Amino acid sequence: MRRILKMHAWPVFALLAGTEALFLLAMVYVGFMTSYAGVANFHLTVLRFAPESFAFAGTLLVSQYAFGLYRWEHCSKFSDVLARTAAAFASGFVLLSVIFYVFPSIEIWRSAAAVAFPLGFASLVATRVAFSRILGQRVFKRRVLVIGVGDHAACIENLENAGIAYRFSCVAFVDVTGEERKVSSSRVIPKLNSYPDYIAKESIDEIVVAIRERRGNLPLQSLMDCRLTGTPVITYQAFFERETGRIELDALKPEWFVFSSGFPGGDLQHVVKRGFDIAMSAVMLFLLFPLMAVAALAIRLEGKGPILFRQERIGFRGQPFVLLKFRSMRVDAERDGIPQWARKKDPRVTAVGSVLRATRIDELPQLLNILKGEMSVVGPRPERPYFVEQLTQIIPFYSERHRVKPGLTGWAQLCYPYGLSEQDAKHKLQYDLYYIKYFSIMRDFVIIVQTIRVVFWPNKLR
Repeated sequence: MRRILKMHAWPVFALLAGTEALFLLAMVYVGFMTSYAGVANFHLTVLRFAPESFAFAGTLLVSQYAFGLYRWEHCSKFSDVLARTAAAFASGFVLLSVIFYVFPSIEIWRSAAAVAFPLGFASLVATRVAFSRILGQRVFKRRVLVIGVGDHAACIENLENAGIAYRFSCVAFVDVTGEERKVSSSRVIPKLNSYPDYIAKESIDEIVVAIRERRGNLPLQSLMDCRLTGTPVITYQAFFERETGRIELDALKPEWFVFSSGFPGGDLQHVVKRGFDIAMSAVMLFLLFPLMAVAALAIRLEGKGPILFRQERIGFRGQPFVLLKFRSMRVDAERDGIPQWARKKDPRVTAVGSVLRATRIDELPQLLNILKGEMSVVGPRPERPYFVEQLTQIIPFYSERHRVKPGLTGWAQLCYPYGLSEQDAKHKLQYDLYYIKYFSIMRDFVIIVQTIRVVFWPNKLR
C-alpha cells in the first residue's frame, strides 16, 4: 500500500477527498441535530437529511477541487491552503444557494448551515495541516536512483528541492559517462557493479535514466534485472513529464513524437470532442449571457469604439480564422500597424478592459467561435499569424500545437501566467504539448473546472 501511495497521486487524493467528505457529512449532521428539535432516532435523522447532507458535502468537494486543493503544489503552505479553502467555501455557498433554489425540496436550514459551515471549514483546514505534515515525511516519498550527473540530473535535483509539490527523494546520482558534474558532489557515486543489490540495500523505488547519450553507457542487463523484479526504470523525459505536467523542449527529439506513448487520435475522438464542445459552449452561453450583456454595456458606456474586437489568429492545422473578444484596449492600440506583445500594466488597456481581462470575461465571445467549429473549449491558445511565423522559427516544434483546435482555456493557461514574450511562449508550448499527448474528455472537464482558480489566483499563485 505504501508503495502505491508513493508512486501515484490519485490514491492519496482519493483518500484525502474521502476523509474530507466524511468530515463534511458529520458537520452538516451536527448542524441538523443541534437545530432539529424533533431528533429522537439517529438512524431516522440520517435518512431524513441524506439528500441535503450529500449535496452539502459534494458541492464543497467540487469547490475544493476547482480551487486547486487536490494538487501537490497547493498542499504545503498553510496560508495558501487557508485562502483557497475559504474561497472554495464561499463559492460553495453560492452554488448551494443555486441548488436549493432549483430543487426546493432540498434545503439546509439557516440554523443548521450556521453550524455546518464553520465546523466544516475548521475540520478541513485541520485535515489539510495533518495531510501536509504526513506527506512531507520522507517515508511517503519515492526513493529515486538517478543515472547521470549532468544537466538532466541537475534538473531532477532542483525539482526535489522545490518542496512537497514533487514527492520523491534522490538517493544518489550514478556517474556512468564522465559527464560534467552539475549535481551535489556528496551525492554522486561511481558505477555500480550490481544494480539489483544496491536497489535492495537502499530500498530504491524507481530508477531514472538521465544521461543524454545512452548508447554504450548503460548496464542494460543489470537494469533489465531490476525491471523484471519490479523496480520501474524510466527515462528522464518521462519522469519530467509526470512530475511537472509539461514537456521539456530542451530534451525533446523528433523520435519522441514517433515512439512516445499517448497522442490519442481517430475520428471517434474528434466526434466526441466536437459534441462536448457544442454542449459546453451552448450551456455557457445560456448561463453567461447576462454577464456578457453587462460587459458589452460597460464597454459602450466607457467610450466610442466597437464592443467586439475581431482579430485574425492561427487555428487547427495552421488555418487562419477571425477570433472574437470583448474590446479591452483603446481603438488605436496598434496605430503603427505593428503587432505587439501584451505586457503587464499595459497602458493601451482601458479601465473596463482591465477588469474584463483580469476576470477573463473578455474571452467569452469566443464561445461563438467554438459553436462555429473554429475553436474548442479546451486547447492551446491561438496566436496571431505575425507571432506564429516568428515563434515557429525560434522555438522547436512550435507548429505542432496546431495539431488540435485552439481553446478558450487550456492546460497552459492553468499552469503558466499570461504570455508576454517569446520566452513565455516557449514555456506555454511545453504545457500545450503535454495536453496534446495526454488528451482525454475527462482531462478537458477537469481543466474547465479548474479554470475557476485562474480567475481568483492569477499569475504566480496558480
